[in-house]
Amino acid sequence: MLYFLWRSRKDPAYRQRLPERFGLGLQAKPLQSGGIVVHAVSVGEVIAATPLIQQLQQQYPAKNITVTCTTPTGSATIQSRFGNSVQHCYLPLDYPGAVRRFLTALQPALLVILETELWPNLLAGCAKRAIPVVVVNARLSARSAKGYRRFAALTKPLLRNISLLLTQDKASSQRFRALGYNGTLATSGNLKFELAIPTTTAGLLEQFKPAFAKRLVWVAASTHAGEDEQLLALYPKLKQRFPSLLLLLVPRHPERFDKVAELVQQAGLSLWRRSSVAAEQTAVLPEITADIALGDSMGELLAWYQLADLVFIGGSLIARGGHNPLEAICFAKAVQSGPHIFNFKDAYRQLQQQQAVAIVADSQALLSNCQRLLADASAREAQGQRAQHFFLQQQGATARTLAALDSLLTGRRMSTDDISTVAAKRQIAGYQHSQQNGAHYWFDPAFFSEVNAKHFQSAWWQQQQAVIGSSTGRNTAYFVQHGEHQLVLRHYYRGGLVGKVLHDQFWLQPVTQSRAMQEYQLLSWMRTQGLAVPRPVAASYQRSGLIYRADLLIELIPNSKDLAAILQQRAMTTLEWQAVGAAIAQMHQLGVYHSDLNCRNIMLDAAGKVWLIDFDKCNRRSPGEWTAQNLARLLRSFNKEKGKLAVFHWQESDWQSLQQGYQQQLAAATPLATTEQN
Repeated sequence: MLYFLWRSRKDPAYRQRLPERFGLGLQAKPLQSGGIVVHAVSVGEVIAATPLIQQLQQQYPAKNITVTCTTPTGSATIQSRFGNSVQHCYLPLDYPGAVRRFLTALQPALLVILETELWPNLLAGCAKRAIPVVVVNARLSARSAKGYRRFAALTKPLLRNISLLLTQDKASSQRFRALGYNGTLATSGNLKFELAIPTTTAGLLEQFKPAFAKRLVWVAASTHAGEDEQLLALYPKLKQRFPSLLLLLVPRHPERFDKVAELVQQAGLSLWRRSSVAAEQTAVLPEITADIALGDSMGELLAWYQLADLVFIGGSLIARGGHNPLEAICFAKAVQSGPHIFNFKDAYRQLQQQQAVAIVADSQALLSNCQRLLADASAREAQGQRAQHFFLQQQGATARTLAALDSLLTGRRMSTDDISTVAAKRQIAGYQHSQQNGAHYWFDPAFFSEVNAKHFQSAWWQQQQAVIGSSTGRNTAYFVQHGEHQLVLRHYYRGGLVGKVLHDQFWLQPVTQSRAMQEYQLLSWMRTQGLAVPRPVAASYQRSGLIYRADLLIELIPNSKDLAAILQQRAMTTLEWQAVGAAIAQMHQLGVYHSDLNCRNIMLDAAGKVWLIDFDKCNRRSPGEWTAQNLARLLRSFNKEKGKLAVFHWQESDWQSLQQGYQQQLAAATPLATTEQN
């Protein structure tokens, strides 16, 4: 309690929600029991866990996911990233009574702990209740292992209560074995290589990019006391040579925001603060003319990285051990660090081997490195590209972790080799991938032996005399003949007012999170579950600076028409309407949210089979009000077409027939399988 009160002097949030710290009041919160609890201690761990949590939500939409943490900033990150889609509370302090109340309230089927948050009473309480405990993304340095060995009498019983241990690297695995862990252990890789970018980041970029457009932006991220002073001392020297230079300082801890602002003023430099822009303000901002920008906000660092020309990672000019460089290299940014990097020693070592990071000895060496890189855009770009290539090569930890968790939740025992095999199947199921000149391609080997940029260009298909038709609508899709297959080529465009400016350009995302690859993966998964959706054939991701463009090839549904076209020609039968309702119910039973369910995205083929199409920006969700909202959107589309078209065979009784088929499917059929077929 004294510790929380001391911390609350600078951060009042430490005085709030104190009963949760002791497992009190949880029964009064709207927490449902029996699901999966994921514990991520603070901001960095929450960010690392985000792709895994999202995959768990998609894999097990019927299970409640509760995400816990121990810091107010971690709590804010959970709420900003997940909103109401997950349950959230603090993990209680490790007292027997507090742990007992916590476990009684949640009764989890599985506890997932990120990294090495090993609390004796929590693990013992889970063991007593037969709750499996999985430690994921675990890292054990030689220094930490030495500390654990001093308390071997406590460490060994602690480790015995871990059901499964997934480490970042082989060295950590060996150290855990040496400490006496005899359970199932596998090296799954580092979850921090699989960054999930919050949906709010795109809006921030659209708002702030014009304000930064004419500046050479040097972002100093996660800085600490003793570093800001050194960086501010370097700025005037760099400004003499680079007049457009803007130093964007992002302090690690929010309680230092005002202190850093004072340092800027004491240095005689002009200041712009992010907090000067109201949270509800979404208008594009005017150009920033100040010397220094202060990122005094939480959860926006990824946006600042994307706007940067050069990135310095803090906690490294002083003996704090450095911070995570992976979030910056994900965006192909040239990264600098001071010499104190023991918290991320392995990551920096590997980046050094790839000549993908600049590690400097002190502030003077940092000055020299800045002068070199700020003067040479091609050198910055080359370093950033090497770093991003290394980042993409390390991905796969989420798939391996998910495979291991699936084995516990389904009761299937899996060896380390099994976990790796299943993960590989998850990761590459239905497609192969290639990379050419910075572009990424996924494709089904049953259709193509290889793909490149030409396969996503309508002009190339026209040269092959392979275009057999096109769609009408806001954006053209081309129907093409490829051997014995008929395909649909679709380029991704933006909508709304932003689309009038950016047209087909999307703010940078990791490849797996991009529009085309997300739709490709969702279509592949839905087909394994038995849903009638188009077969994805190939997808492209073409990066250019801070944006990317995307394309998708899918198999054409033969002899089919959308409902809007059919209803302009004839009325549909009661059985057809019921089949439409049943198809939508099957989609909802699987937890698939269709962001644009309308009468033009539902097809009937010649055999009367119902197909659902256009799954751009769609996802899997836990049960909720969104199913009714989906149906309401569909109903509006029928009424809209009825009011717009002179002939449209639609009446109220048709909607009743559709709903009848929907309810019959929900009542008569169990949900389709919620685990992948391996």
